[in-house]
Amino acid sequence: MPGMQHDQMEGMHHHGGMDMHQPASLIEEILHHGTGGTSAEPNSTPHAMLMTSLGGWTFSFHGVAFLNSEQQSGPRGADKIFSTNWMMPMAQHKLGPGTLTIRTMLSLEPATVTGRQFPELFQLGETAFGKPIVDGQHPHDFFMELAVLYDVPLGKNWLLSFYGAPMGDPAMGPTAFPHRMSASEDPLAPLGHHLQDSTHISSDVLTFGVTYKRVRVEASAFHGAEPDEFRWNIDSGKLDSWSTRLTVNPAQNWTAQYSITRLEAPEALDPAQDTLRMTASLAYNRPLARGNWASTLLWGRNKEFPGGEVFNSYLAESTLRFLTRNYVWTRIENVDRTNLLLIGENPLPPNFQEHFLARVQAYTFGYDHDFDLIPHLATALGAQGTFYSAPAFLDPIYGAHPKGVVVFMRIRPFGSER
Repeated sequence: MPGMQHDQMEGMHHHGGMDMHQPASLIEEILHHGTGGTSAEPNSTPHAMLMTSLGGWTFSFHGVAFLNSEQQSGPRGADKIFSTNWMMPMAQHKLGPGTLTIRTMLSLEPATVTGRQFPELFQLGETAFGKPIVDGQHPHDFFMELAVLYDVPLGKNWLLSFYGAPMGDPAMGPTAFPHRMSASEDPLAPLGHHLQDSTHISSDVLTFGVTYKRVRVEASAFHGAEPDEFRWNIDSGKLDSWSTRLTVNPAQNWTAQYSITRLEAPEALDPAQDTLRMTASLAYNRPLARGNWASTLLWGRNKEFPGGEVFNSYLAESTLRFLTRNYVWTRIENVDRTNLLLIGENPLPPNFQEHFLARVQAYTFGYDHDFDLIPHLATALGAQGTFYSAPAFLDPIYGAHPKGVVVFMRIRPFGSER
């Protein structure tokens, strides 16, 4: 990697047949830039990608694409075939005293998710055709990230980092779910997405970070409105929101973060409301002889202004890769839901006020297996099931025991050996 010393490079190696570069410190994990934005995973976390060097530049490419067939039970259940996907090309070059990184992240979901959403029971957040999305998940924007990063080492133990992105990820929350190793095989978004990491696609992001050994402090300014439902364009706005994040990697296999943000008018249908969001998370990765085990515990909390109403979300997820080509995973959630569930896909009534309605639980379990059908692309076939639990007064709307199943094919690039 450009800007790394020789002893830092020795800590990076091939593992499990993929180009899984394994940093030996938090500073090396940051310089690797294997996730979106400026977040960090445990140092030992593998990242599958294609890499090459040319003319003093290091080029990498990683991403994932799922082709999903989803079926859900109950009165609100729906069926759909769609694709969730993203790709991240990146270039790095030694420039002056530091390392320049140019990175973009793109998603074809505006084309592969028709109707501006796909089914996901009890999910809330953003809009489609001017109405709130209820029991569905919006697609990502085509431009998920357009970013320039510059990292300057100050001796062996210090690192200054600068991040600028017309579309990007401010210093808020853990690594967002599309890039989180513990969520790598789950094609759906967590129910707590809009209480945890929904800022991973924000406009006009500026971030400054300081790292000392195992500790990093960051601050961001950005535009707080969530992306509009026109997913092919680049949104923009004034720097009206802020965030700050503390990250600690106490050991090779662990990372923890606490972050807080003040979002101005994040929701398009309620521009008078601001949000104070806090998150805390603990992530663990255990390398194995022919795989790894990645897990995350995550709490997210929104406090709305005016009004001061509070909404919480709790998540535990874990993915085990074993015998090189096999994955099993789970995601367990406990999230607060609002009275938007009662509205469904109808327009909001006049003077509607969003309030706490119920706490909902979701339990997901899945398995997939990789087949090396195409060079440098791991192709997996898999399935997952989700079981929901909600208060009995929602039974007339959702049924007594709603559930969902997703059968999918997943492709992911990997390196020269496997």
